Amino acid sequence: MSRSKQQVKSSEDQSFRWANTVEGRERQLISLAYERVGEKMLNGTATSQELVFFLKLGTTREQIEREIKERERELITAKTEAIKSQKRVEDLYANAIKAFTSYQGHEDEDYEELQ
Repeated sequence: MSRSKQQVKSSEDQSFRWANTVEGRERQLISLAYERVGEKMLNGTATSQELVFFLKLGTTREQIEREIKERERELITAKTEAIKSQKRVEDLYANAIKAFTSYQGHEDEDYEELQ
């Protein structure tokens, strides 16, 4: 893609460069949409749907739902870490049992039979 196609002039005549990742581009588009609706609100030309969307964002219910989603993400992360930790503990126990059986003079074959 040529350089002129990657750069777009904004309303303030400043050069703008699109993000290289999909996530970055998505954030840029959302930001531009918010700016555009903000301009429309200031001009008094915003639609009722646009106004209701932003009104809902400011409600207590919406804030609580965002907090719940954040806590759910944290819970999932904690559960994932606990599972990984449990696996490490199981590996440590298995290694310890193997070491103890070798101290007793058992061969690896005997250890395999114990499991």
